[in-house]
Amino acid sequence: MAKYLLLIYGDERQWAAMPPPEVRKLDEAHRAFSAAAGSAVLNGQELEPANIATTLRADSAGRLTITDGPFLETKEAVGGYYLIEAADLDEVISLASRLYEVSTGHSGVEIRPVVDHG
Repeated sequence: MAKYLLLIYGDERQWAAMPPPEVRKLDEAHRAFSAAAGSAVLNGQELEPANIATTLRADSAGRLTITDGPFLETKEAVGGYYLIEAADLDEVISLASRLYEVSTGHSGVEIRPVVDHG
């Protein structure tokens, strides 16, 4: 079995502006995903908005610089993730397609295999 990280991207302004019925649909879709995936879900969390992130980088002299907020200006931000274990990418795609964010125009799900160094 391999591990995969599902990164849920979207427009945070649109997530924040969702009316309650749409929020309920989103929550229901996540519960359905978790139920379908069962023990394959190793971890998953919703993230706080990107504007409260802290970014660390080294400047050209190698000194640490700390920046409030995300480093890159982008319309989409990572809003959450799932770490799952699955037999193959086809299984992951089948599970991830249940996520509400896949079906909306302002968000999506990126699937990334986790490197096994063992």
